[in-house]
Parts: sequence; structure tokens; C-alpha cells
Amino acid sequence: MSKVLWNSLLVSPAVLASALVGAALGSGVGASEAIASEIPADWMPTAQANEFAPPTEFSANGVDLNGAIAQVQDAEPSAAETANILQQLTEYGSEANSGLITQVTSVSQLRDVQPTDWAFQALQSLVERYRCIAGYPDGTFRGNRALTRYEFAAGLNACLERINEIIAAQIEGVLGRDDLITLQRLVEEFGAELATLRGRVDALEVRVTELEANQFSTTTKLFGESIFALSLSEGGNSVGGETESGVQFGTRTRLAFVTSFTGDDFLYTRLQINNLDSFSGTNTFTPEGDLKFGVGPYQSGSTNVELDWLAYETTVGNARVVFLPVGGIVPDFASTITPLDGDGGSGALSRFGTRAPIYNMVEGSGIGLNFDAGPAEVSLGYLARNAGTPTRRNGLTDGPYGALAQVVFKPVTGLQLGLTYVNAYRTDLATGSQLATPTISGPIREDSPTLRSYTTISNAYGVQLGYDTGAFAVGGWAGYTNARILDEGVKGDLGIWNWAVNLAVNAGPPGSQLGLIFGMEPRVTTDDFNGALEDTDTSYHVEGFYQYQLTENIAITPGFIWLTAPDHNDFNDDVVIGTIRTTFRF
Repeated sequence: MSKVLWNSLLVSPAVLASALVGAALGSGVGASEAIASEIPADWMPTAQANEFAPPTEFSANGVDLNGAIAQVQDAEPSAAETANILQQLTEYGSEANSGLITQVTSVSQLRDVQPTDWAFQALQSLVERYRCIAGYPDGTFRGNRALTRYEFAAGLNACLERINEIIAAQIEGVLGRDDLITLQRLVEEFGAELATLRGRVDALEVRVTELEANQFSTTTKLFGESIFALSLSEGGNSVGGETESGVQFGTRTRLAFVTSFTGDDFLYTRLQINNLDSFSGTNTFTPEGDLKFGVGPYQSGSTNVELDWLAYETTVGNARVVFLPVGGIVPDFASTITPLDGDGGSGALSRFGTRAPIYNMVEGSGIGLNFDAGPAEVSLGYLARNAGTPTRRNGLTDGPYGALAQVVFKPVTGLQLGLTYVNAYRTDLATGSQLATPTISGPIREDSPTLRSYTTISNAYGVQLGYDTGAFAVGGWAGYTNARILDEGVKGDLGIWNWAVNLAVNAGPPGSQLGLIFGMEPRVTTDDFNGALEDTDTSYHVEGFYQYQLTENIAITPGFIWLTAPDHNDFNDDVVIGTIRTTFRF
């Protein structure tokens, strides 16, 4: 460690104490002892070493401070003393940033300091004699509030620089012999603390050098999440025949690189492996109940590494703008309000329970913006699913897309009310019955002309409500979608409804949560085909889970999903999906 920095650490408390002694009570050892009774002896903030360089031979008027400092450097406290000092120093390790400070040259500039104040003479001397006291930009000193280490270091550094100037210039009548004697006594008194700090700072300097030499990047941080999921699906005769009972064990693992170039922008790059097949493609044959951390409806998992998400977020004027070349979803630029939205890694287990289905219609590549005015928040976005393929009926404007407009009202703390509109082409809600997801090609649609994939254009409307008290949160949503089929020979409209209510209770260790969801997944209630494409009955979605935060980085979540009439058909037996989700974050 540099000698300049260490000498700064040694002299810092002594110089400040000496200045206070000389200004308030006169010089002498008795005065220093009086101040020591006011300030804890274990309070040892460090000075800004790069801003203060004391002379090599620090002495004046016959008092040798370098000798005292050398004695302190050679003194090593016992193990018990060191442990006690470290504990005391740790108690003062929680700082809070305060407002910017400005230098003052006269005590009269501090409008909240009066001549009748008990410390007025001390402040007057420090300001006008030593010129090393700073005030806040509003002209106040705020002498009755607690002092943070940052504020102490700022004022102390100013005093050190001034004392150094006085000694270097040999200014008479400012720093006397008694002041220097007091400095020497204080250096000796705080010897144990200074020796302990010397060891800690030396070790930190070595560690910082090592980190700088081996750091991953000066602009990028790495975050990871790995889900281990053990899941099963159980039911009787269901959609299209017997429901396949089965147990799966797999993972969704993500590595995200978060980069900032200006401090106000973020570039997100995320890689993913997901080998968890959807139950809709293998067991239940309906998008109802699919797990959020699995792959999409009717899809199969893979161990291939893929670029799952790429986004750049920055501020333009008063709006937050997000550019999304790959894997964009609505939560990237808009609030989904529901308290159980953890995108699979936390919160709800199912896709339906995670967020209102209206948001599933908007995903892919495009742009989103958010303007938060406090009581209200406005979000706009446009995402296309095949934007990178510029062929007919694909690309940014000619292929499947979703456009969203949303306003969220926040009248009181914790309460949010959202109104959402989505216009979508060849995309649907990704949850609910087969009829309610007309654009998705499922495995049993090949043999059923009434369940084949359709080309649709949709207008969807949703209202979301959430209220978070801190101890618990309640919420819910309701949504209606008008999906117009455009295929020749089957042109007509479908009316699709969905709703849910949810409850989240913070229970157990910090981060633990109990969640309950009850609702109706998207169901076709009206059509233009004499009921041929309507769902005949109503199925309810019941979901419960308990997320137990085992450690700061590990959470275990057992839970279940119960579908009372799969695919909104009472002839189908109930289906129960159970899972144990373990989430590792690093």
C-alpha cells in the first residue's frame, strides 16, 4: 500500500480532532479527552488518499509526528483487540448518501447556525480559520442530524488539505505547538484501531488489484438462473381419448449478460437451454395448464443452446425505450400488474397463472416504450414473431404480430389498475382450449378439420387490478378477445373470454411466498358458425404453490394445477399437474 494513503489514514482523525479542540475549547490534552468522550473511539473513517499527500517529514515547532506514526505502524493489537475493533468498525459500515456539499468561507453562510448555538465558536473557527467546513447547497449545516462516513470524509479531507498547506507554507499563528502535541497524543490513543485498519486496507488493495486484473468486463455483469423441475400429469379419458400419465424431470437454464455503456442504458443478452416438453404436446393435448418454465404450447424441449433474448433499453426524452431484436415480451416494456408474474423462475407455475393471456399475443422482435408519469403509466409496443424472415406473410410487417397499448393508473401506493388493448395478426392467447387458440397447430389437429390452424386477426381487451400491502397482495384480470377467422370458406368471428383472481402472501423466510390462483382459461363463448367452434362447457383452473426461500440464491416451490373439465368439456376427466420447482440464481 502506498505510504501516502497510509499516512492519510493515520493522521485523519487526529487532525480533525485537533481542529475542533483548538477552535472550540482551546488547545491541550484535556480538550482532546473531552471531544473523545463525544465521538466513539472506534469511529475511523478513511480520507481521500488521492487528494491528500502529506510531506515526508511531518513536524513543526519541535513536535515529531512522524515518530509517533512510526510507533503506531509497528504496534500490532492482540487477536481479541482486533476482533473487537473489527466488530465495532462493522457497526459503522452502513452508509447513506446525502445531498451534495459545497465549501463555505464564512459561518454566516450557514443559515441554520446561530451565535447562541453551543458549537458556534467551533464552527466559526473551522470555517474562517481553517476553511475546511462544507455546507449543503441550500445553505444549511444540519448540525443536529447524524453524520455519515461519506460526509465525514469530505469535511476531513478539506481540513487535511488546509493543515498541509499551513505546514508547507509555515504560516505563523494558525497551527501552534499545542495543536501538534494534541495531534501526537491522538495518534497514540488510536494506535490499535489504526493498526487494524492498516491490515484491512492492505488486504483490500491486494484484492482490488487481483479483481482488476481478472475482471470479466468493465461494462458487463453475468447473471444466471437454473430451474430443476420434477413434474407429473395425471388424468383419465380427456382430450381426444386417454390422457397420458407421465413424470418428467428437466431444466430451464439461462445465462444473462447485462451491459451498460452510459450508466443509463442496458444491453441484455440471454442464452437458454430448455428441455422441458410441454404437457399440451405429450399428455393433456390442450394448452390449459402448461407450465410457464416449460416450452410453448405443443412444443418439445431441446438441449441446444439458443439466443433466447436480446434487448437494448435506454431513455429518450421522458420515455424509456426498449429495442427487442430477439425474444421480446410485454414485461420488457410494460407492467403486467399481477403479483405472481415471475416469468417461470418464481411466482406462478402455469403460463395462465403468470400473467393475463392478453399479453401472450405480443411477443417477438420490435420496439416498446414506457412513459411513467407517477399517477399514471402509458406503454406502447409492437412485436413481430417472424421479423427476421423477410418473405411473404413473414417479416416485420407482413407476418404474425401483436401491437399493444396500455395505461396503468396508480391512485394510491400499492394499487394499480390497468386497461389494455391488443391488435394481433396470426397470434393468439397461448392458453385455454384448443378452440380458443385457433392459430396454434397441435398434434391432434391433423385428423380434425374443425380444429386445424386458422389465420386470424384479433382485437383483445383486458382489465387488470392489483393491490400490494407489503404483507400480501391480491389481484386479478378479465379479458375478451374477438378473433376473426380469415380463411376462405370459414370466415367468421369467435368471442373468447377469460378471467382469474389471485392471492400472494409473504409467509416464512424473506422471499418466501404462498400463491393461489382461481380462474377460467380462455374459452370460446360465441361464434359465427352456429356453435360449431364454441366450447360446450366451462373448465376452472385451480392452482396453488408455496415458494420456500431456502437461501438467498435457492428457492424450492412445490405446487399443483387442477383442471376441472379439460378443454372446457365436461366429458373429459379432471387433470392434475403437480410439480416441484427448484430455482438456483447466481
